[in-house]
Amino acid sequence: MLVTLIAAARSCSPLDVRFDDDRPLDTAGWYAVERAVPVLAPLAAAELRYCSPTACSRQTGDVLGLAPLAQLALRDCDMGRWRGMTLQQVVAREPAAVDNWLQDPRSAPHGGEPLLSFVSRVGGWLDTRPVGPDGRVVAVTEPSVIKAAMLYVLKAPPDSYWRTEVYPLSVVSLSGGRGQWHLRLG
Repeated sequence: MLVTLIAAARSCSPLDVRFDDDRPLDTAGWYAVERAVPVLAPLAAAELRYCSPTACSRQTGDVLGLAPLAQLALRDCDMGRWRGMTLQQVVAREPAAVDNWLQDPRSAPHGGEPLLSFVSRVGGWLDTRPVGPDGRVVAVTEPSVIKAAMLYVLKAPPDSYWRTEVYPLSVVSLSGGRGQWHLRLG
C-alpha cells in the first residue's frame, strides 16, 4: 500500500498558529493550493481519499479535486484547554506546564491528548486503512498529523517530533502496511 499525506494549505499567518485550530484557508492558503493543483491533482486518481475534519484540510482536498472523506483519526492532537491559543499565549500563562509537555511525551498538562497517544492514534489509522484496488491512499491533514505519522513509521524517539518541520502543502509518502512502514521521499 502507498499512503500519500498532503499537509493542508495554511489557514493563518505563521505568527498566529493556534493549537487545535479549525479555521478555513486564508487568502494566501487559497492561492498556494491553487498554484499546487498542476503538481498535486494527479493524486486524485487514488481510489481512497481522506482528510482530517478541519476546514482547511477539507478545502485543500476539494481544491485539489480529491473530494476527500473526513476521518476523525486524522484530526490534530487534542490540546484540551489550550485549544485556540498560540504557543506564546500558553507560555505566558503556564510556562511550567509547557515545559512538562515538551519534555514528557506521556504528559497532557492541557487536559487533552498526550503526544504518545496522538502518535499511536495516527499510527493506528495507518495500520487499519483498507486497501483499494490500486493500493493507493491519499490524505490531506495538518502538519502535526504528518509529523506523528513519520514518527510512527520511523519508530523514532518521541522528542524527534519537536525537531521535525512539515510545511503547508508538503507531501510525504509511506509504503508498506501494519507496522511495517517505510518513509518515501521524492
